[in-house]
Amino acid sequence: MMRRSRRWASVAALSATMLVLAACSSDNAVNAEKTTDAGGGKGGYGYKIAVVTHGAAGDAFWSIVKNGVEKAGADMGDTINYSSDGDPQKQAQLIDAAVNQKVDGLVVSMANPDALKASVEKAVAAGIPVITINSGASRSKEFGALTHIGQDEKVAGEAVGAELKNQGVKKAVCVIHEAGNVGLEERCAAVASTLGAPIENLQVDINNLQSSQATIKAKLQADTAIDGVVTLGGPVATVASAAIGEAGSSAKLATFDLNADVAKAVQDGKILFAVDQQPYLQGYQAVVMLTQYKSNLNVLGGGQQVLTGPALVTKDNAAQVAQLAAAGTR
Repeated sequence: MMRRSRRWASVAALSATMLVLAACSSDNAVNAEKTTDAGGGKGGYGYKIAVVTHGAAGDAFWSIVKNGVEKAGADMGDTINYSSDGDPQKQAQLIDAAVNQKVDGLVVSMANPDALKASVEKAVAAGIPVITINSGASRSKEFGALTHIGQDEKVAGEAVGAELKNQGVKKAVCVIHEAGNVGLEERCAAVASTLGAPIENLQVDINNLQSSQATIKAKLQADTAIDGVVTLGGPVATVASAAIGEAGSSAKLATFDLNADVAKAVQDGKILFAVDQQPYLQGYQAVVMLTQYKSNLNVLGGGQQVLTGPALVTKDNAAQVAQLAAAGTR
């Protein structure tokens, strides 16, 4: 009986020790979720994350990014502050404001990296982890960001040029809707590299779609040899399709980026195809990755760019994608 009592006493002591160790491990675990209700969501992390983009007001693309950001914030239980401004200087000011608010993480799109350099580096110097999305991949690491989430514009553009070449396009225009956006310029250059035919960049303003439509129409009327049009955003693709019809042109239309109208136009054969960089994922994954970095030092991609595209939407899959686009997630 004495031996049995001692044995059970030893087991009890060992169990108690294990419970204490488990409790300590749980309390000190780097990836333990916060129990605070600060974020208001089910994830329970409660970090304050600022997202500052260059998206223009009313641009459907950035509405999809924002939908992804907000869903991730809800899933993680983070507090999200989303703001945007197409003016690079004003965007830099929004970044500075987020740094002054001492946020836990920062997501930035960099259409004009040079204008944002000082502000992003200020955030990094303050110990705020930064993830860049959508534009500015080539400068992201230089500025100290953890990673970049988005599409490889060169790969996507080369695929567009090759497909237009297969479609027999002999002369094209590439419609740039945001002046100074390095990502858009990269797309046009990549299209030109594989098209093997003359291509001219045509500047329009996404904030004035009626004017954009008129500019594209005038270009097609002035040069009837143009048989291919490449647009770099969903709203511009829609007005480009109308411009082609008004000009009496038979030019073939392809576009980067997607919305419900574009998906329907692809389905109806008015647009050859759309290159989808999945903006919902760019917003969603950036918030999730920042949360996981803050809680567990996780970074996807080993510091290399995390690709969300290109994904090609054609007549074969446009109907399915159109339903998702109407819901604001594609």
